[in-house]
Amino acid sequence: MISRIDLRGDALPDGAALRDLLPRAEFDVEAALEKVRPLCEDVRHRGTAALIEFARRFDGVEQERVRVPRKALTEALEALDPAVRAALEESIRRARIVHRAQRREQHTTQVVPGGTVTEKWVPVQRVGLYAPGGRSVYPSSVIMNVVPAQEAGVESIALASPPQKEFGGLPHPTILAACALLGVDEVYAVGGAQAVAMFAYGTEGPDAGPDGCAPANMVTGPGNIWVAAAKRYFTGRIGIDTEAGPTEIAVLADATADPAHVAADLISQAEHDPMAAAVLVTDSPELADAVERELAPQLAATRHVEDRIVPALTGKQSAIVLVDGVEEGLRVVDAYGAEHLEIQTADAAAVAARVRNAGAIFVGPWSPVSLGDYCAGSNHVLPTGGCACHSSGLSVQSFLRGIHIVDYSEQALAEVTHHVVTLAEAEDLPAHGAALKARFGGQVPGQ
Repeated sequence: MISRIDLRGDALPDGAALRDLLPRAEFDVEAALEKVRPLCEDVRHRGTAALIEFARRFDGVEQERVRVPRKALTEALEALDPAVRAALEESIRRARIVHRAQRREQHTTQVVPGGTVTEKWVPVQRVGLYAPGGRSVYPSSVIMNVVPAQEAGVESIALASPPQKEFGGLPHPTILAACALLGVDEVYAVGGAQAVAMFAYGTEGPDAGPDGCAPANMVTGPGNIWVAAAKRYFTGRIGIDTEAGPTEIAVLADATADPAHVAADLISQAEHDPMAAAVLVTDSPELADAVERELAPQLAATRHVEDRIVPALTGKQSAIVLVDGVEEGLRVVDAYGAEHLEIQTADAAAVAARVRNAGAIFVGPWSPVSLGDYCAGSNHVLPTGGCACHSSGLSVQSFLRGIHIVDYSEQALAEVTHHVVTLAEAEDLPAHGAALKARFGGQVPGQ
């Protein structure tokens, strides 16, 4: 069912050459960009009217307004299954523990007597958060976006999620209930690229009425290729977290791993989407064979098999990669840069400590990716498509801006003026140096 890539025997190449040998989903954001451009500009010019038209066209719903009434949030929470509510509350509690500890404090460094540089951390003022609502409902994504924004101290938080025909044009009620639990009452029944456009441009104006949405400084949250394309389109106008591609799991395992666990974890990620990637990297052909044998009975016991899991596992983005040893396996997973990386080897913690590139690392047999999706306390909004080689997952830091505050006395400036003047003249920017000399009667102090 799942293909194999055999990298044993020969020396592994470096860098891009190794990455090119590994499976990856095709995700052409640039092509999608041309399709979302006119849609985004329509939102810019027609605001809420465009959003209502797109809901009719793409979601098959008739809307009179796009902002969700507060009453709908309250009713969704009241109707929520008590067990689901308890699970959401525990997920929120654990996420707050982890994200509250990430908050940075202001720090002042005395560079010289009389000269200090202070770095203070200021939250963005307003964020637009996106919670997907296509093949599945993701209240967990509401938590993963809202909690770090709140812990960062973001003043204004709005959330968008696609309207659902079966719920009268509102987002899924579990999404609304999660918003209510978190105290987010500005919620819009808007999906896809148009939601990003709404947050980027805003829809305020005389014709917006109660639906008017103020522009946001930043948009975060996972979504489909149209959401990713819209984020690229608006980069520079707004801040974004990442252009999320298809979800992916890599498992680095040796002969000590339980094949039933590995198979279950590959399947769990594959059930997200037919483009989801499931990659096993192992030095044990016996484990590879055992994992393949485990797939059929486990698939027989679950749902979403033909429409999601089988296409994902049989697609070019998924594979079992055979290597000579764990050392070579580390090189492979570092080149791959997985969104989720499980380490199921002997001495898993020590192996995990050597990983450089991953969105999140799950150590040993009792830390599966599913735990991180919901209740580990970590964040599940993570870089995909190899972006873990240079980017981080969503955190409190995502919503903070570091600002340097420079405070020098006259004496401290006088002592360094000659260096500034020298460097300014070396760069042929004499006015830079003159700006300092003007403070000392047109002279360089001490000369």
